[in-house]
Amino acid sequence: MDIRSLRYFVEVVEQASFTRAAARLHVTQPTVSKMIAQLEQSLGLDLLDRQGKRFTLTDAGRVVLSRAHALLALHAELGVELRDLQQMERGELCIGVSPQTHSVMAPWLAEYHRRYPRIALKMYESGSQAIERELRKGNIELGTMLDYSGNAGIWQDFEALPLVRSPLCLLAPLESPWRGRQTVAMAELSDSPFVFYGDSYALNDVVMAACQQAGFTPRIAGRSGQWDFIASLVRLGVGVCLLPKTFCDTLDASQFAIVPVTEPVLEWNLMLAWRRGSRLSFAARAWVELLRSHMARAARLQ
Repeated sequence: MDIRSLRYFVEVVEQASFTRAAARLHVTQPTVSKMIAQLEQSLGLDLLDRQGKRFTLTDAGRVVLSRAHALLALHAELGVELRDLQQMERGELCIGVSPQTHSVMAPWLAEYHRRYPRIALKMYESGSQAIERELRKGNIELGTMLDYSGNAGIWQDFEALPLVRSPLCLLAPLESPWRGRQTVAMAELSDSPFVFYGDSYALNDVVMAACQQAGFTPRIAGRSGQWDFIASLVRLGVGVCLLPKTFCDTLDASQFAIVPVTEPVLEWNLMLAWRRGSRLSFAARAWVELLRSHMARAARLQ
């Protein structure tokens, strides 16, 4: 069984499309089809039941998929161990970060670079859900993920270090009914259009659950993975949004109505995560220890 063909198989299943999988893998569709055929030939079993351009997993395909992530992760760990033997304090730190964490992460990354100038920093930028998938596949060692009630079950598979905790605030156009308010309840937003986040962002689930708890389904006027752009859309009257206070504090308060959300109180809890029991590279271990020292120092100052 070839690891590359196994990786292609997982991507095809996750994307539910040979075409989309090829685009993600940066190869041609015939290459993907050939690799899947080779995998099936090596196993002597059909993994996909093809119906035109669509397919479903066979029983054998479900078995292979259930083990594939673990095999790919083990292969990635083998590479980590071999690289560590050859290049202590060298190499690459590959970490998943959401674009919204840039301002939080930048000072830490700068300090890391000063300590370990020979380690190249490589960022995989996406939302928590995409970062979780890449962690499970072993494509990245570390990633920032949102901790909230909807994903409580995943922490049995990951270890985590708390990084930032910030309440969510309503960000609304300046000339809105909430200007000057001390707090706002979710139920009051039922008639407002919302600007939501990119499809892979766990914050969507947090806000959607809060809206449903308040008795309504939000009307989504637009989406973006960039909080700066979301703020611009809000300022121009496209809709309202819920964003962490740490970000709202960076905005020009004279251009927005910014109000803490209550009933329920919502928080943005950012964690640094890695696969439980995995062997981290020297570069990843150094990053975790640097952040642990920062978190301990911040706790002492509180």
